[in-house]
Amino acid sequence: MNKPLIVGIDGSDSSLRAIDWAVAEATRRDLPVKLVHGSLWERYEAVRPGFGTAVSSGHVMAEHIVASAAERVAKIAPELDVATTLAASDPGMALLREGEAATAIVVGTRGRGAITGMLLGSTSLEVAAYATCPVVVVRGEPPNVRGEFGRVLVGVGAPGESSAAVEFAFGAAQAREADLLAVHAWHRPARELPDTGHLSGDGSDPEAHEAERSLGAALLATAQAYPKVTVQSRLPEGRAHTALLDAATASDLIVVGARRPRGGVGMQLGLVNHTVLHHAACPVAVVPQP
Repeated sequence: MNKPLIVGIDGSDSSLRAIDWAVAEATRRDLPVKLVHGSLWERYEAVRPGFGTAVSSGHVMAEHIVASAAERVAKIAPELDVATTLAASDPGMALLREGEAATAIVVGTRGRGAITGMLLGSTSLEVAAYATCPVVVVRGEPPNVRGEFGRVLVGVGAPGESSAAVEFAFGAAQAREADLLAVHAWHRPARELPDTGHLSGDGSDPEAHEAERSLGAALLATAQAYPKVTVQSRLPEGRAHTALLDAATASDLIVVGARRPRGGVGMQLGLVNHTVLHHAACPVAVVPQP
């Protein structure tokens, strides 16, 4: 049986958008859906005895959130295989546990930009930073989930850092019958130093050539497995997050790779992914590199 799409739900408008995106994706890929709501009501009961009414109300509310989400899925796609989980734990931890046996985790979030982007929330950031499976962060206006699709955009990095993201992006493009745009940004470090001539001495750009080789190598093997996907590529000079956000204006999904070094959430995500997550208007898939 195919691994499910896990959807984090909390009753908010942002989680409703995540549900809609996940249901459409599950329908396209013939995947089951599992709705997960994490709540600390049980722990609250243990720590604050004598507050049974408040705890009971919290539990009832959590059950209502799960039931309402399941009803929404059944209304949109009655044929879909749907399971639910109400976990008495931190929401992020509940999703990370479920993600160990998932195709992907889908979470909603609020706001965009430097300030409102902070409302991405600790749960969304934590899950995107630490999950062992891909995490799709859905924000902003309701995303395009059916009908005509724009392209899928994937960011390609150094050799060996993007193969999982590229594979995910090809699969997403094929499921949507959409084009795939692969972007590999590069820059000349010497240009940032004053009064320094070009290092190659012949007017060529060795960094650009290396980026072209890396991009070609990243796409070649996977493209052969997806012959119906039309692939375009760009090699812009500049910062990777700027290049991805510029290309995102005509895209329905951005796919980025993620390494898992030790450190805090921001270090786990990296500057590029952190910036794209905070500023992109369309859903962003963060795909961990094994």
